[in-house]
Amino acid sequence: MARKKAQGDTKPSAKKPNQNRLSSAERSALFARRESAKVLRTILQGDARRQAVGSIKSLVYSPSVRNKRATYALVCQTLKYLPVIKDVFHTANVLSSKWKRQEELMYIILYDILFGQEALLAGDAEKFLLQKKDVLQAALAKLLVRKKVKHVSDLMTSYKFSDLPKPRYARVNTLKMDVESSLFEFKEQYEVCQDAMVPDLLIFPPRTDLHDHPLVKSGSVFLQGKASSMVAVALGPKPRWEVIDACAAPGNKTVHLAALMKGNGKIIACELNKERVKRLKDTVELAGATSILLIAF
Repeated sequence: MARKKAQGDTKPSAKKPNQNRLSSAERSALFARRESAKVLRTILQGDARRQAVGSIKSLVYSPSVRNKRATYALVCQTLKYLPVIKDVFHTANVLSSKWKRQEELMYIILYDILFGQEALLAGDAEKFLLQKKDVLQAALAKLLVRKKVKHVSDLMTSYKFSDLPKPRYARVNTLKMDVESSLFEFKEQYEVCQDAMVPDLLIFPPRTDLHDHPLVKSGSVFLQGKASSMVAVALGPKPRWEVIDACAAPGNKTVHLAALMKGNGKIIACELNKERVKRLKDTVELAGATSILLIAF
């Protein structure tokens, strides 16, 4: 006769065999790939809709992402190789409808199989692609032949990466306007967000045209790329500093320095090229930067 279960007896919980057998490094890599896939999905969906979604770093440094360093590296590297990865999948034709619904994760895993850390590939999706490894590598070989190159590094240069959609940036001139007010103004017409690295920089969808916008024409906002905007931020000037800009024209970095110094201090802006001096003067006047002394040689 079967014994009745005594009060308080509990059924042993079912163990996940795969999870329990993973090393700490494998577990960490497994979670990083899933977190990277979520970030990559956000980026690619934003590009498809031509909507700004923030920088990679701002997405990775969300509180929901645990393994930030590994996730950031994986996303950046997968994006770098993405045209190659997409071509390999297209040639190999190995993805069923089930896996196509997780295409961002497939991109991440294929990066690791072809170019990254195959030794740490654990998980059902990883096992599926590892079973197709020979077909995927053969597809990569065909791609090299088709592009008439011998190495993957040469293959990368054969793609027109300049054709990939890039966000548009605009820097708020805080001598005339605060960032919150500019966001309020732009959000009436555009999808826009604030950059995580350069606080006064705004991110717009690719191909956004702001040249005729009233805030740009008034000098409240400058059309300035992220790389250019990072220069003054990297210096980190404080009010009452004295700064020399030895090659100042056309002046976007110069007036950014003035804004970071809150118009309090002195900036000596030097320019050798006489034709560029007028452009520098116009930029300084448009920005309302009275702390800049122009020196033309």
